[in-house]
Amino acid sequence: MALKRRNKVDASFNMSSMTDFVFQILIFFILASAVVQPVAIKINLPQSQAQTAAKPLARVVIDKNLHYYVGFGKEKEHEIPFGELEPWLQQQSHQTPDMYVALYGDADVPLSEVVKVLSIANTNKFKLVIATQPLQDK
Repeated sequence: MALKRRNKVDASFNMSSMTDFVFQILIFFILASAVVQPVAIKINLPQSQAQTAAKPLARVVIDKNLHYYVGFGKEKEHEIPFGELEPWLQQQSHQTPDMYVALYGDADVPLSEVVKVLSIANTNKFKLVIATQPLQDK
């Protein structure tokens, strides 16, 4: 006497629950990224017609209150006194000899402050680029 099973086992995998989960995660990250405020130093860059494609590694930021901030690679900028700027750049240069230094200066910063940083770069033979924003058509 042969017995037959009433229930057959289905070995297929249903992807609908997985796609629902992926869409819920996607919606969560979209909403979370809209809420997060980036912590950045507010500077108003001067405008320029020519843009450079150099990839700077070290960043020097001068805000409108003449506070100096430095950052290297992907690290966040931190405030530094002007007297410690040159030793910091020299230390970074020893770690990465072919580094570029990007100078982000607010449009309201006096030229004398920019010249101080340019002088440090010239003395130590650093490759320096000045960050600008693209020229706006009026």
